[in-house]
Amino acid sequence: MIFKGIEKIGYEGRESKNPLAFKFYDAERVVLGKKMKEHLPFAMAWWHNLCACGADMFGSGTADKSFGATPGTMAHARAKADAGFEFMQKTGLEYFCFHDVDLVPEADDIKETNKRLDEISAYILKKSEETGIKCLWGTANLFGNPRYMNGAGSTNSADVYAFAAAQIKKALDVTVMLGGRGYVFWGGREGYETLLNTDMKRERENIAYLMHMAVDYGRSIGFKGDFYIEPKPREPMTHQYDFDAATAIGFLREFGLDKDFKLNIEANHATLAGHTFEHELRTAAISGMLGSVDVNQGIAQLGWDTDCFPCDVPSATRAMYEILRAGGLTGGLNFDAKTRRSSYTYEDMFKAYILGMDTFALGLMKAAAIIEDGRLDAFVRDRYASFGEGMGRKITERKTSLKELAAYADSLGRPALPSSGNEEGLEAMINAIMYS
Repeated sequence: MIFKGIEKIGYEGRESKNPLAFKFYDAERVVLGKKMKEHLPFAMAWWHNLCACGADMFGSGTADKSFGATPGTMAHARAKADAGFEFMQKTGLEYFCFHDVDLVPEADDIKETNKRLDEISAYILKKSEETGIKCLWGTANLFGNPRYMNGAGSTNSADVYAFAAAQIKKALDVTVMLGGRGYVFWGGREGYETLLNTDMKRERENIAYLMHMAVDYGRSIGFKGDFYIEPKPREPMTHQYDFDAATAIGFLREFGLDKDFKLNIEANHATLAGHTFEHELRTAAISGMLGSVDVNQGIAQLGWDTDCFPCDVPSATRAMYEILRAGGLTGGLNFDAKTRRSSYTYEDMFKAYILGMDTFALGLMKAAAIIEDGRLDAFVRDRYASFGEGMGRKITERKTSLKELAAYADSLGRPALPSSGNEEGLEAMINAIMYS
């Protein structure tokens, strides 16, 4: 046992003062006909929870994530797996997500790295079968090593491109072995810093080709899940090819990848792109490409990806409203979040997940209340009622023309103003539902 003195986290209700208990997340509670745990398939991010030590650009780490083993060894890789599964069992998490080099220390030779991945994936599979905890999605780290300074698919080096392909192949092998529901392309460095040295057309086409090859290989080995693009703006590259959901959707459709790919939307990435979390979710959903979600939040005063654990209940409520209206997720809700640098103890890890799980449980309940209340949906329907009759119906059914519309406008002379948007009234209504 690694987390000694910490028992399985239980639900005690909102009146509980126990910091190691859920106040709102009740896994078996039924909301809109489904258990809360079915609405909220939470996942642990292997990299943040088991690897991140609190280091930042100004200082070294503060947290001990050795778990009793020497870092950089296969003993440490196994210790992280032991810690991860104990942590997930104690928090009630049923899924995890990983990058290849989160699982094992990367060797100088890819053949040795792959040998290590074979060893650890067999170890993790055994634990998965014993506990019922499953892989949500896997991915390859194509951004951390110096060879990826100019990206992986977008690199100017054919050798680096080939190495990226080799990592993707192995990461897909491991994902399929562990029964992963998805595979993610997180284009952390797929972009450029200046057009002066960039062949943008070549880079975008090469990225798409790499993704096509991944689809072909994945399907050939029996992967039936979704591939995901995770939109991410301007960090670390100045201009990234997957800036936001709309950009990523356009890319997928342009290169014929939209039948196999959906989006993995991250809250902090949404706000860095100048959008709200719910905007990115809705953009993906109305395009039929909402797949999975990384739940975290940023710090408004900082212009980078801070990956804080979510505590903003209004934001979680609006996010869960979008997810519920979209019919749920094919993936899950991965906590791509890390404890703050000064929160360095094992107990802090548990408190962080309790915070995040409670925040989204409360968001789920309040989103369900908004849907059951019905006034918001009714207002939106009424606001666009003019498109259900007369000339509006012809527009909706695509049975008119510019000539006919121009003649209709002439007959109006001067149209009346659209109905009130009632933004302030709707915000007040949402507050009344949320804080009742």
